[in-house]
Amino acid sequence: MSVPEGDVPEFFPGVGPVRYAGPDSDDPLAFRWYDADRVVAGKPMAEHLRMAVCYWHSFVWAGADVFGAGTFDRPWTAPGRDPMEAAAQKMAAAFEFMAKLGAPYFCFHDRDLAPPGATFAESCARLDALVDQALGHMERTGVRLLWGTANLFSHPRFAAGAATSPDPEVFAHAAAQVAHVLEATHRMGGANYVLWGGREGYETLLNTDLRREEAQLARFLHLVVEHKYRIGFEGAILVEPKPAEPAKHQYDHDVATVAGFLVRHGLDGEVRLNLEANHATLAGHSFHHEVATAAALGVLGSIDANRGDAQNGWDTDQFPNSVEECTLVLYEVLRAGGFTTGGVNFDARLRRQSVDRDDLVHAHVGAMDTLARALLAAVSLLESGELEAFRHDRYAAWDGPLGAAILDGGRSLADLHRLVLDDDLDPRPASGRQELLERVVNRHVEQARWP
Repeated sequence: MSVPEGDVPEFFPGVGPVRYAGPDSDDPLAFRWYDADRVVAGKPMAEHLRMAVCYWHSFVWAGADVFGAGTFDRPWTAPGRDPMEAAAQKMAAAFEFMAKLGAPYFCFHDRDLAPPGATFAESCARLDALVDQALGHMERTGVRLLWGTANLFSHPRFAAGAATSPDPEVFAHAAAQVAHVLEATHRMGGANYVLWGGREGYETLLNTDLRREEAQLARFLHLVVEHKYRIGFEGAILVEPKPAEPAKHQYDHDVATVAGFLVRHGLDGEVRLNLEANHATLAGHSFHHEVATAAALGVLGSIDANRGDAQNGWDTDQFPNSVEECTLVLYEVLRAGGFTTGGVNFDARLRRQSVDRDDLVHAHVGAMDTLARALLAAVSLLESGELEAFRHDRYAAWDGPLGAAILDGGRSLADLHRLVLDDDLDPRPASGRQELLERVVNRHVEQARWP
């Protein structure tokens, strides 16, 4: 299937390549902190962060919400357009944007790149044609694919779930869709493949068989892993946790829930996690907590950097702007050895009133600067060893005779009862120094600058 291209006008005519200008610059279309090639802790900043533009919020969403129509200037969403011609124009604008921004990666759903066809075969053909075109843009611009995924939540067939649907034909359709998108991701050199189960959950327990749906979801993930090896895809398979919305309760609630699920079904070592800040908030956690938990459990893969709104209890997907919050997240990433296949995807969208085309540039430049300065602070904090030294000292007694004997199984419950009784053990609490440690973090955030 061919893609009609035609002459596509420049979509961001007033924006040139975004350059690094330094912390003292007041140019709103220049980076103050992000210097892609500058080496930090042995690697260029671009390789530490591996930042990606998300195709869906940035170029698919037209600014509509449940109360009103789209507000954005997105000509490819106009009614009456040939869908493939519109998709080609959208793609040209996306790669123009990514090239001018200097973003090294992007992420997509299949339905972001290609409009669905009347049949599954036509949908596949349309995706294949637009992947061919994307490969040309990628070669021209140097932009790479951080991850691809299939949209298994928008179509009405997925109202009761995809992998967890009560209808095996829906399961089969979802599996076929993932197989095709995984192959497309492989063809595009993607570093990861992500599964987000927005409908994998329930709206009411009155009609839900929890045990059956968990078994179905596990079988689905096994099929994906098997297909990865069958086609020779060398990237990581990632699951993205979220506790609710659109389902009342989703089975991939948070990091600990998904990690337990993977172990329970023999998928540990095969599947890791893509973590989103706003999803952590909805689960009642900080993003710092979710990243630290994933690192501790050995399932950290990639992250979606965004934020919620403290006054809204839902997924607002705003661009990150807190250097302190991002410092704590990147500190945990660095402690875990840094990203391998993963990176930082800006799964964030403009506010509905940000209707100028260059608002998209301002949003990304600000977010990239936030992450860059946070990286400097996180590296400084890690290299100072201050938090690690306190953490080591706090648990040092566990390396002594009593602690080692407890952990090695050398002391029974009766032994410990006798020890406390005979020696009249009366341990006193030691200060956790939380306020001091928070000051340490703030000092490194405040002092983070290029030398």
